[in-house]
Amino acid sequence: MPKYYEDKEEDGRACGGVREDLRQCLLESPCVLQENKSPKQCLREGHCRSLQMTFFACKRSMVSVCSVFSSARGL
Repeated sequence: MPKYYEDKEEDGRACGGVREDLRQCLLESPCVLQENKSPKQCLREGHCRSLQMTFFACKRSMVSVCSVFSSARGL
């Protein structure tokens, strides 16, 4: 369950809450804690996949919105 709405500092970046949840998920995963691998390596191995997909979907939606605004200005 995402925690981005619970007692978090305001992150001005796009998708900041999901980014923080993904970071926490990786840092608390057995891959990092027990196997002593880097969070980046654990992400590549498929840990926290649902949060990773949510984060990428959020970022993709931001790109889509930006492209709509930039194309509208060109008209």
